[in-house]
Amino acid sequence: MMSLILKLCLLLLATPLVAHASLPQASNVPGGVALIPLGTVIDNAQPKAWMGEQPILVTADKGKWFAVVGLPLDMKPGLHTLRAKLNEESMSIAFKVTSKKYPEQHITLKDKGKVQLSDEDLKRAVGEIALIKKLKQHWQPSADTDPAFILPAKGRLSGKFGSRRVFNGQPRAPHAGIDVAVGTGTQVVASSHAKVLAVGDYFFNGKTVFLDHGNGLITMYCHLDRIDVNENETVSKGQQIALSGKTGRATGPHLHWSVILNGAMVNPKLFLTHQAK
Repeated sequence: MMSLILKLCLLLLATPLVAHASLPQASNVPGGVALIPLGTVIDNAQPKAWMGEQPILVTADKGKWFAVVGLPLDMKPGLHTLRAKLNEESMSIAFKVTSKKYPEQHITLKDKGKVQLSDEDLKRAVGEIALIKKLKQHWQPSADTDPAFILPAKGRLSGKFGSRRVFNGQPRAPHAGIDVAVGTGTQVVASSHAKVLAVGDYFFNGKTVFLDHGNGLITMYCHLDRIDVNENETVSKGQQIALSGKTGRATGPHLHWSVILNGAMVNPKLFLTHQAK
């Protein structure tokens, strides 16, 4: 009996705070999140997992370990493989991704320079896209990642995640986030506690804040009118980080909010499991 009590006490001391986080909703489709079981907490030390060379968030829920895998919008349906390490034993776990058809969205921009870019703007945009790609791949281990997000602004949800966008008749990248219809100057808050990974003013995204929630979970807030935080600053869930606006490529004032998981842009609604969507 004493040995069992001692084992439980040591387990509680060794288990990181991330084990108490709430899981997002599972959706095994491109742009979704796969939850892959990795054993029970009491039997295993915290496992590690990778997709290719990209580390994967591992957390626990109801006494079980899970790999929380972001599935890119361009991921092909079919079987995929997660690489995991459990108690020093390496293994491969197959999981299935099913297809999903997203709607098409046609947008007309009066500023044609945001669609047909000049040489100067194109050079700027290409450089910024490369920078943002690097930020999306950022990985910082953390013991207290909290994926139970809150909506970062109070307003109606408008632009849908995954929509295939057509600007002025020309196909462009899918809408890799959701929009909150709010006026200029509306409070924007952190969806969960985090460290400010980067702030910037980009050609397409306008004034933008990136928050690092640890273990490859990042949120992005775009088209802001004002930014109220600085790089490397720590913020708490619900803390004001900015005011909404219409900077960058935007047809009007709104907040664009994206969730990035292991480098993949995934549906933010899957993380709003504790509030109305």
